[in-house]
Amino acid sequence: MSHKQSRRDFLKLLALMPPSMFLPRLFPASQIAAAPNSRNVLIIIFDALSATNVSLYGYPRRTMPNLERIAQRATVYHRHYAAGNFTTPGTASLLTATYPWTHRAIALGYGVAGAVKHRTLFSTFPDYYRIVYSHNTFVNTLFHEFSSDIDFLEPQKSLFLNNPLAADRLFTHDDDIASVAWERAAKRQDDGYAYSLLFSTLYDAVSRARLRKLAPRFPRGIPRISKDEVFLLDHAVDWVVDQVPKSPRPFLGYFHFLPPHVPYCASREFTGAFDDSSLPAYDRKPNSLFNHNMLRLKQQSSERRQYDEYVLYADAQLGRLYDALQASGILEDTYVVFTSDHGEMFERGFVGHHTPVLYQPVVQVPLLILEPGQKTRRDVSTSTSAVDVLPTLLKLSGHPIPDGLAGTVLPPFAEAQPDPERSLFAVEAKLSIDAYHKPLDPVSVMMVKDKYKLVRYAGYKELKAGEALYELYDMQNDSEELNDLYASQPGLAAELTHELVEALQRGDRPPPD
Repeated sequence: MSHKQSRRDFLKLLALMPPSMFLPRLFPASQIAAAPNSRNVLIIIFDALSATNVSLYGYPRRTMPNLERIAQRATVYHRHYAAGNFTTPGTASLLTATYPWTHRAIALGYGVAGAVKHRTLFSTFPDYYRIVYSHNTFVNTLFHEFSSDIDFLEPQKSLFLNNPLAADRLFTHDDDIASVAWERAAKRQDDGYAYSLLFSTLYDAVSRARLRKLAPRFPRGIPRISKDEVFLLDHAVDWVVDQVPKSPRPFLGYFHFLPPHVPYCASREFTGAFDDSSLPAYDRKPNSLFNHNMLRLKQQSSERRQYDEYVLYADAQLGRLYDALQASGILEDTYVVFTSDHGEMFERGFVGHHTPVLYQPVVQVPLLILEPGQKTRRDVSTSTSAVDVLPTLLKLSGHPIPDGLAGTVLPPFAEAQPDPERSLFAVEAKLSIDAYHKPLDPVSVMMVKDKYKLVRYAGYKELKAGEALYELYDMQNDSEELNDLYASQPGLAAELTHELVEALQRGDRPPPD
């Protein structure tokens, strides 16, 4: 009697296989037939990159000289906002052109709700070869959700330093069980146990030797996702430079790199690049109601300096990527977008972005768009949002723009002038329970309209039950958000509050199926 072994049964035996039995992965052949003159689209994301810490936007430290150089041939957006203050909602809004109250990817690892899944960056470019990679685990959660519309998804761990045999590269449709099999086969567990003593011993030796060689280059530690998941941005850049030129045309590339996200691990040549002499006094900013662990200014300044040095390191790799793509000729027929999913803050006692607040450092991010053949710089001061990126790329590439998107085509690519009455939003609701089906609670909502920014906080334990806290700022005359106008301008506050609450109520309706 014969027994037909399933693929998943085979993967369970992966731990018992010798290395000689691993087969190289075959790259999928593209079945795409598109117009030969279609322009490529390349999107580069630097995670947790705040515009308030970027020299291109006036930050006193020269953190991104390469971005300044690239900007001379790009359209630069000066008031561009993420739609959330951490990866999941910020990235989901980029990919779906909807706000978090619509796509509902609002908590760590949450997926996108309902019909929104069928109107994504990837599904709206069906005639393009769609190639993606991200260091960030939460971005990969979204990638897997949209996998039917992605032609080539490079596994996250394939560009990590300690995944030399990369089982998940071999079994891309079973990366869950493949990863478990690899962990058990080659990595010694906390109790010292592993299925294969030979594999685990070799794995430990190779990993230690590799990291030992790199340690002198990274005084604060090698960039990492977790203790045992280390990577180099250099390697990711090399991979993009290798993959993009040989991708079928036209292609849509979406590459989301983790730096300068915490931990801030600049290489030696950038460590110590800055001192505090050129910075304003951030201790002027009032403490936030939501900060329970107020950091001393000295500690806050130290974290900011390390972050800025990590930005400088990331910028060096961005410059290398740009130069390599330019030398290859790719930029002659490719639209390039550079942006971030959210920002980072080092003020009011906060460090990072794990916070309910929506101050500028966590929601204002860079945006540059490079057109094929562009020779001069253009600057756009109109307020713009992450939800505008997808409709703009659809317009530029000649694709139809589907209904149901919150975004609009960005200037100067839109046929009409920007609507001066348009309002933009950002939403933070990671603590909401059963967020797919219920109103968001607790929730922070930001609305930007003209020069004003209104923020509403509700449902948090710091507030009384049923109470909402509002803050109102004049961003034209108070970009540091020092003077809350909510009490002193009641007429304006009431008008903006009415609009924001109505928008939130519309968003709290059941998401589309």
